[in-house]
Amino acid sequence: MITVINSVALSGIDGIMVSVESGASSSNKPRLDIIGLPDAAVKEASGRVYSAARSCCINLKKGVLTVNLAPADLRKEGSVYDLPILLSITDETKLNLCDLSKKCFVGELSLNGDVRSINGCLAMAVAARDNGFKEIYVPAVNANEASAAEGIDVFPVKNVRQLINHLIGAEPIEKTSFNRDDFLKDISAHPLDFSDVKGQSAAKFAAEIAAAGGHNLLLIGPPGSGKSMIASRLPSILPPLSLKESIECTEIYSVAGLLTDGLITKRPYRSPHHSASPNALVGGGAIPRPGEISLAHNGVLFLDEFTEFPKVTREALRQPLESRNVTVSRVNNTITYPASFMLVCAMNPCKCGYFGHPTRECTCSPASRHDYISRVSGPLLDRIDIQTEVPPLDYRDLHCDEASETSAQIRERVINAREFATRRFKDKNEFVPNASLSSSEMRKHCVMTSEAEQTLEKAYKVLSLSARGHDRLLKVARTIADIHESEKIERAHIAQAMHLRSLDRKYWS
Repeated sequence: MITVINSVALSGIDGIMVSVESGASSSNKPRLDIIGLPDAAVKEASGRVYSAARSCCINLKKGVLTVNLAPADLRKEGSVYDLPILLSITDETKLNLCDLSKKCFVGELSLNGDVRSINGCLAMAVAARDNGFKEIYVPAVNANEASAAEGIDVFPVKNVRQLINHLIGAEPIEKTSFNRDDFLKDISAHPLDFSDVKGQSAAKFAAEIAAAGGHNLLLIGPPGSGKSMIASRLPSILPPLSLKESIECTEIYSVAGLLTDGLITKRPYRSPHHSASPNALVGGGAIPRPGEISLAHNGVLFLDEFTEFPKVTREALRQPLESRNVTVSRVNNTITYPASFMLVCAMNPCKCGYFGHPTRECTCSPASRHDYISRVSGPLLDRIDIQTEVPPLDYRDLHCDEASETSAQIRERVINAREFATRRFKDKNEFVPNASLSSSEMRKHCVMTSEAEQTLEKAYKVLSLSARGHDRLLKVARTIADIHESEKIERAHIAQAMHLRSLDRKYWS
């Protein structure tokens, strides 16, 4: 008799249903063979399963047991199949009479029968729900995370004896339900605030425009001028995560093994060191895992000391900045991770850091400055919508007692601008960042006055813009118009967008 238990495998953040099939043949020497392209962790499940069964007094089938993980051409990785493997070879009459066809099981077993946490539980619950399953049984510590996949009953399992008692009707397990009110309560304020930033009104306004339209931002200035301070506070002026965005972020963090409990409720902010490798940034490894750009999905990726990143690491950003996802290809598999993030870069204007400083002399030669600034290539610079200087602070600015704008005040304007933009997309019923507008959407929504069009034509020629640069300047102008709640893009909006994209002439010409 063949027993079939349903489970889930992961390919990136996508779940794939797996059937755990088991059969027994008589033999004096009991053995458990696992087939179906298992990795070493899956093969080691036999030891965990036998020990857990003994500890919990569970009877297993006798003889040579063969467990097949189907589909057999999909590589199975990790320890998530421990629980379904044990259920498939359990020899208990009441359990064998249960209908498990609409139930899905995932979980790692300890030697004493406890069910340990796993990675990617939310993605597995979503896959089970989308494939028509009514119930999923997960480790108790992953239940809050999995419950966000509304439409499927999530049962938290602490140990295998508890699970079997539940399945035979002896001791029911109470299912875990997702509470939207608790989710909204967990969206707490950001610990950092823009009121701490003295002066730098131009840089703060550039950050506001970037937040309103989801634009990439480059901050150039001498050491200690406040570039990192501004970048670290950008998440505090972004709107709170929606439930959909939260689930997307949670799936990524869960697959990466970085989730502690429940859903991600704050905008991600990632700031990798400049020694990060290309694989660390875009994702990869023998078993491909999400990189920093995917961990920053729906949030901010801050690259401080941008010119100190290796060239191959910097240039690896070019494709994800356009496509908003990243595809990691390996011999055995190709995985796509989402990567819709705001890129914020900070750099010095030269190697010594003081080119253009009002009081300190730059010690770099023109050739040295050119070599340093040229580390940021033209194609990559073309993908950064907003470029702004962060000059050194005056003493009076540092000791000014006048209260600065708080993040809450700036965030309110950002939210108003996004709400104004959302009205253009009534058919989608969701916010589409201006930075992500397609060509057809730009033609429809980036309507200019005649004066604005003349100014844009002049900017295209004077700034020697590429087609991409033209589009990105127009998208920034669209965001500025949204902040001013203007249906049409006016001349002043184009002029301001030009000003926010003119540093390449000063530093890179």
